[in-house]
Amino acid sequence: MAEPHKQEEHFDVLTKTGEKTGLSKSRGDVHRDGDYHRAVHVWIFAESTQELLLQLRADCKDSWAGLWDISSAGHISAGDSSLETARRELQEELGVILPKDAFELIFIFLHETSTNGGQFINNEFEDVYLVTTLDPIPLEAFTLQESEVSAVKYIHYLEYKNLLANEDPEYVPYDVNAQQYGQLFDMIARRYKVDNVARSLTLQKQLQRYASVSLNAELTGLSDADKGALDLLIKAAAIMDEIFNLQVWYSNPYLRDWLEKHAAASQLDKLKWAYYLINKTPWSCLDENEAYLTTADSAIKLLPEATRRVSGWKGLEYKAAFPSQKPPGANFYPPDMDKMEFTQWKDSLPEDQQNIVAGFFSVIKRHSESNSDSSSPGSTNHLEGPKYDLYNVPFSQEYNSFLSKAAELLRKAGDRTSSPSLRRLLHSKAEAFLSNDYYESDIAWMELDSKLDVTIGPYETYEDTLFGYKATFEAFIGIRDDKGTAQVKFFGDNLQVLEQNLPMDNAYKSKDVSAAPIRVVQLLYNAGDVKGPQTVAFNLPNDERIVKDRGTSMVMLKNVSEAKFKHILQPIADVCITNEQREFVDFDSFFTHTICHECCHGIGPHSITLPNGTTRTPLSSGGGKS
Repeated sequence: MAEPHKQEEHFDVLTKTGEKTGLSKSRGDVHRDGDYHRAVHVWIFAESTQELLLQLRADCKDSWAGLWDISSAGHISAGDSSLETARRELQEELGVILPKDAFELIFIFLHETSTNGGQFINNEFEDVYLVTTLDPIPLEAFTLQESEVSAVKYIHYLEYKNLLANEDPEYVPYDVNAQQYGQLFDMIARRYKVDNVARSLTLQKQLQRYASVSLNAELTGLSDADKGALDLLIKAAAIMDEIFNLQVWYSNPYLRDWLEKHAAASQLDKLKWAYYLINKTPWSCLDENEAYLTTADSAIKLLPEATRRVSGWKGLEYKAAFPSQKPPGANFYPPDMDKMEFTQWKDSLPEDQQNIVAGFFSVIKRHSESNSDSSSPGSTNHLEGPKYDLYNVPFSQEYNSFLSKAAELLRKAGDRTSSPSLRRLLHSKAEAFLSNDYYESDIAWMELDSKLDVTIGPYETYEDTLFGYKATFEAFIGIRDDKGTAQVKFFGDNLQVLEQNLPMDNAYKSKDVSAAPIRVVQLLYNAGDVKGPQTVAFNLPNDERIVKDRGTSMVMLKNVSEAKFKHILQPIADVCITNEQREFVDFDSFFTHTICHECCHGIGPHSITLPNGTTRTPLSSGGGKS
């Protein structure tokens, strides 16, 4: 009986700059016509020996047969994702099964070549991944795919670089300049030939940019019932840290635990941990999110089942990876998802679902990734062209283990407090954590009239620089400053006056701006998305339905403002302002300026109608931090 015809693999056709055209073609046609497409390169690097794993391409391959090449590589089939392709190729070719946190996307380059007398044209964008293991994997642990790989070997990265530079005929040629694999060799050299003394000095300088401040707040105005609730609220707030750690990047919790565990190992490790506590990520807030750590600093994870078992070998140990450049979509979207893929998927959904997937309170995942994580990464076999691999998961489901605990603590705190409005807020927020509907809890927050002031939940969208859709969890627990709150009431009551005097056409001015409640608070505790420079005020909620109907509410953190004035503004004034003018530099003026800034979040148009009359584009959210 004849074998059934094997359908040829299809690739997404790209532009010369790497964007999808929306077309897909068969593998043969792509290489015949020289179409731009995408592939993955996966390098396995052994840290202890500084060696890269190479594979010997099978003699039956249609390109570079019988030559030594990358650890693992393969085309990305139409509709497939880069990361899942990298995982799948590593399993299929070498029998190595690894989770996504083992793969570090280190760079992308364009490889343009032709072979077989110009009959095979290869215009590929290469997504280059690095898997960092502690030691070389025993060669007998690999399970080689005979149709693809004839053998494997380890080679020192500098020796391999020299072989490529000398165009050794036994190795697939790659340019070792900065545009191609020079990046790999340079990165390894920088990462492992670092001067620890110099690095410690750099971290010390970075830490010295921050002032350590003790904040004081009087608890004498709290009732005994509210003091009992306060302990529960701080425990609930601490859970926001756990969620935020995961929202930033999927391997971030492992990194955090590893740095804390090893903080006493050396002065450098102590400094790493201290700076991480400020940034809550491996990227420095004050340095445009430049990485101050690398995957070499990260957690070691053991996977005994990642490969074939070898007697006397405990199994594969790898470093939990993170990219040197902060991911624009944080951990809200698949790391290899681009805007076009999301937009095409979103536009295919009914309108109500479009609003949900582009809303604040969900993460976007891949079906293929979920299938891989539940078993082992197998081929999705998208041969005919793309189909939508994305799906939506509400926060209440994604972070259920955390939110269930936080909700229980909030309910108990609500039962204890003597303030009816605080009880309403805490009970409604507990419900929101489990239902994913935050409308009622946001209303309750705006109407809060309690000595114990609480802001907790998903609010700001700064971490999502891909779209600005997804909210991070945060918490601010404080004591209301009644005198300060009374003093600033004037500003909130006169937002309509400010609106009418904006320098723009009257057609864009609102005639019914709601008065904005302003609460002055002495901060006791904050958590979650409070990394780097500390905020002195915030303006919430971000729900445009509430902003339109009721405006926003402002919270001014007075003791934080006082600390910033004392430790930042005054020292600057002492240097930059003449003696005669320094008497005019005072805290009240600084605090008033912050209030005016926050008031601006509540006025002006929040959306406009475009010339075609059909699309309304948000200009700004109601919320914001100072």
